[in-house]
Amino acid sequence: MTGSGSGPEWLARYSSSLMGVFGTPQRVLVRGAGCLVWDADGKEYLDLLGGIAVNALGHANPFVTSVISSQLATLGHVSNFFTSPTQIALAEKLLALTDAPAGSKVFFTNSGTEANEAAFKLARRNTGGSGAKRTKIIALEGAFHGRTMGALALTAKEAYREPFEPLPAGVVHIPFGDVEALKDAVDETVAAVFLEPIQGEAGVRPLPPGYLRAARELTARVGALLILDEVQTGIGRTGKWLASEDAGIMPDAVTLAKGLGGGFPIGALITYGPETSSLLAAGQHGTTFGGNPVATAAALATLHAIESQHVLSNASAVGGHLRAGLALLPGVTEVRGEGLLIGFDLDADVAPAVVQAGLDAGFIVNSPGPRTIRLAPPLVLTMAQADTFLAAFPAILQAAKDAQ
Repeated sequence: MTGSGSGPEWLARYSSSLMGVFGTPQRVLVRGAGCLVWDADGKEYLDLLGGIAVNALGHANPFVTSVISSQLATLGHVSNFFTSPTQIALAEKLLALTDAPAGSKVFFTNSGTEANEAAFKLARRNTGGSGAKRTKIIALEGAFHGRTMGALALTAKEAYREPFEPLPAGVVHIPFGDVEALKDAVDETVAAVFLEPIQGEAGVRPLPPGYLRAARELTARVGALLILDEVQTGIGRTGKWLASEDAGIMPDAVTLAKGLGGGFPIGALITYGPETSSLLAAGQHGTTFGGNPVATAAALATLHAIESQHVLSNASAVGGHLRAGLALLPGVTEVRGEGLLIGFDLDADVAPAVVQAGLDAGFIVNSPGPRTIRLAPPLVLTMAQADTFLAAFPAILQAAKDAQ
């Protein structure tokens, strides 16, 4: 159905037929297996980005593939005038995995930005308070919550925001990780506080210890919602189901996507407790494809594989090994992250060149900043595969510097 061609031939067809919102693709990938992918010219790569934290179980996982195929052959799509066993079972599973109390609910979407759009509307419905109108939503400097209009209003990067202003009003961005700034910002006029436990697009920056607990206490005091964006950090990425688990708090809502479907598009908004879960009433939000039988079957299969194959412990062990190894490499000045969400800084502004040199050497990595590299590989990455990257990186970095 697609025809055949070399990488350059495919890229020429791409430029003449697809919008340029992603720039020029780095390679044309045609096949994957586990943590490896191959391009149209037959070159092999170790995928250390995993579709940006999406391919939790790697590429072409046999179990997930078989479940998707079986479900599609049974029931592919129904409107949300109806439901399906996979939709109900996945909602129940997510509530159990996140220790949600009685009265908690799930809304399924197709992506992380859609989950955050739903959370934005949830926040707009939190209009109560002690006589004050709740008009503000707090987010952090460096935040990335998506590119649709509501999610973009929450996103801090001016280059993303400016071409589309005016954005939905009321969002205030405060300094990252500054508890005093949070205290000053959170009052009875605040409808919600949106936080990423680890800011991925900003270079893998974890919130400082105690920040989430302070946010919970402050929002609870004034009746504001605490909404955690775990689109990138959730579903085992940090070696736990949620990166926020260690904070010992219960938020009012959590958004998920990326790794949830093991590569199949799906997102989710989880609301905690009956009060928050009742904020959005019938007809106030919806989606055509969200929670369809195939997507929810893919997510159930992914969660089952993560549990049965001890993937969380692997993510913790291999991630710790990678971070320790990176910290010892010359030219690496700082290493951050948890599990298999890793950011590390370099001693020169060569990160984009490192991405290119990495591709030439057979490794896929990402540069969210001029001297920052991000890794978000499949959670099934092995120690041996991690070691091949650690061994190759000094030469990759030198090649990048030589190319500048």
